[in-house]
Amino acid sequence: MADVQTSGAAITFDKLGKSFDKKGSGKVMALEDISLDVAPGTITGIIGRSGAGKSTLLRMVNGLEQPTAGTVTVAGHDVGRAGAAELRRIRRDVGMIFQHFNLLSSRTVYGNVALPLEIAGVPGAEIKRRVDDLIGRVGLEQFSNRYPAELSGGQKQRVGIARALATQPKVLLSDEATSALDPETTQTVLKLLADINRDLGLTILLITHEMAVVRDIASHVAVIDGGRIVEAGQTYDVFAAPQHPTTRSFLAGITGITLPSFIAGKLQAERPQGESQEVIRITFAGTHATDPMLAKLTSELGIPVNILAGAIEEIGPHPFGNLLVSVDATRGAEARAYLQRHELLTEVLGYVG
Repeated sequence: MADVQTSGAAITFDKLGKSFDKKGSGKVMALEDISLDVAPGTITGIIGRSGAGKSTLLRMVNGLEQPTAGTVTVAGHDVGRAGAAELRRIRRDVGMIFQHFNLLSSRTVYGNVALPLEIAGVPGAEIKRRVDDLIGRVGLEQFSNRYPAELSGGQKQRVGIARALATQPKVLLSDEATSALDPETTQTVLKLLADINRDLGLTILLITHEMAVVRDIASHVAVIDGGRIVEAGQTYDVFAAPQHPTTRSFLAGITGITLPSFIAGKLQAERPQGESQEVIRITFAGTHATDPMLAKLTSELGIPVNILAGAIEEIGPHPFGNLLVSVDATRGAEARAYLQRHELLTEVLGYVG
């Protein structure tokens, strides 16, 4: 099989499409015209609602599903056109962890991690060295001889991660790997994945319906809706200025803030006659995200600002936040222009008389 020329991406989806035959309905498109480059060493999150096509997309990376249009390449190799022997080699370079762990109940922690190496015919001494190292890496040294039934959900997922790393893959796929875990355990597993990405240089492609997971771990994100990618880019950029309604809907759950009810109940779309306040959402992102911009607005322009609600957090190493404020409506345009000159995003939510 000839190598395919790519842009150097670890994974490339090029005009990818996938349809299924549905009884009585003919062809049903699960994915359509998917084009995306996943750069080596990055963590990329694919987020979408149930039925959006996320799992189908992920399963094409290791050949569990075949495209009906376009191509998916891993390290330059066309997965869809690979023969059986070549596909086995590609799959050794692509590890996968699952939502429900998929551990063999009859095997211990050690046995589950060793299984892919045994299948690959790795010598016993090398298996022991590699499995012991992986069990230590995921912090389960004391559980090596335990069976899955004796483990917590988080411990089972750690075993799944160790097993996925056994063949020393270049790419790690995560299929809703944290959605069956409680919030505290989720954070532990996400930290482990981030450490693996940093220490081993693995490219991680994860699918999720939780934007908080993307925020906490992913350097890049693609939003899929109705089988199409509707928005993609660096996570911080997408969070700071989402363009598509689906993206904004997902973000509302973690970066959204709501007006106090006593303000929301009075909010009007049009500016009323007489004295009124303009209600503005300010998104703090970019180089001035940590500057005291509201204080400067008041001191330099003499515009008082009333803070109604707010939330500030980090996305990766960058600060990000939203504030809901009100200013005298006669000076709202002036205030917004000042903030925009300092690279802050503004949106008028309405007016209160």
